[in-house]
Amino acid sequence: MLGLLVRLLPFWVREPLLIVVGSVFGVRIMYLAVHDHDKIAAGIGTVFLVFTAIRVAGVVRAVRARRNRGSAPASASVPVQVPVPAGAAPHPGPVVQANAAPERAVAEKGVPARAVPEAAPQQAAPEKEPNWWLQALAAVAVFAAIGAALWLIPDQRTSADSTPKAASCASGETEAPPKAYRENSRAVTGDELCEALNRPDLAQLLGTPGEIADTASGSNGTAPLTAEKVALPEAKVTFDTYSVNLSATYNHLTTAQYVKLMKFGDEQDVRTLTVLGRPAVLSSDHTMKIEISLGGGVTGGTGGPVEQGPLARTLTVALDREDRGGHYDITVWSESGALPDDSRLSAIAEKVIPAIPERPARQDAGN
Repeated sequence: MLGLLVRLLPFWVREPLLIVVGSVFGVRIMYLAVHDHDKIAAGIGTVFLVFTAIRVAGVVRAVRARRNRGSAPASASVPVQVPVPAGAAPHPGPVVQANAAPERAVAEKGVPARAVPEAAPQQAAPEKEPNWWLQALAAVAVFAAIGAALWLIPDQRTSADSTPKAASCASGETEAPPKAYRENSRAVTGDELCEALNRPDLAQLLGTPGEIADTASGSNGTAPLTAEKVALPEAKVTFDTYSVNLSATYNHLTTAQYVKLMKFGDEQDVRTLTVLGRPAVLSSDHTMKIEISLGGGVTGGTGGPVEQGPLARTLTVALDREDRGGHYDITVWSESGALPDDSRLSAIAEKVIPAIPERPARQDAGN
């Protein structure tokens, strides 16, 4: 549609308009290409500049042709004196201007010269001057339309592209789960935990509605100090405000035994409760902060000392109502140290745990 409007414009409006647009875009694209070292952008900028140069050459040729046509000389007549033969009465008529060729023929034949009138040259009808005001208004309108299109279309596309999308679960595991997962029929994978945790309403459950998950991932690990015999899959979802970690431990440790162990640890603010009809416990502990330097030394990257990170709040829920062993852990923390209310952790557990696949345990299973 825009190309049709441009073609309908008069030549002396269309060509300068295309020259202005081509030169502006060509110079701008070439500047960005040089600044970003982008060969593709350099090629596009070159096309714009070549296109502009061709348009400039066309306008120059048109201007020269217009000047030559305006300065072309009109055909002129010269006055010719026709000789009169001896004895002949002079022709009383006035000497008129005629073309040289007919008068010369009359003189050679000895015929008294007569006035040979020259046909008056027909004057061409003056070309109708274009309405420059209308053309100027048309040029401004087209230029404004092009500018609006270039301004609004990329803006709409950018706004559509810049709309943040929630992160999807991406598993970092490229191999099959460890042997502990195959020996325990109840064990789920990190991907399954991630799918259950990465809910559309997770931010709302945390008390930060409107936030969108930045990252979501799952992993298939094993519990430490168990010789890789206890499956411990994990999933993590991060937001701008909070980070949430969900793990499942498939051992024989009951929630009651776990609460007794907390008394010998550094857990703070321990509180027992019931979630989904299962025994549960709330506790607090500091996360660990590890800094890794990716220096280019001979020994490669080096790790800094382990430091104490922000405080985290964990809700531990038994795998089943009978509390036969094993538990889910839902841990929430933030870089600022702020924590959500305990009721929000319970609400997350009530939504997330039922979404985790439950598999029956084999009679010979157990770790």
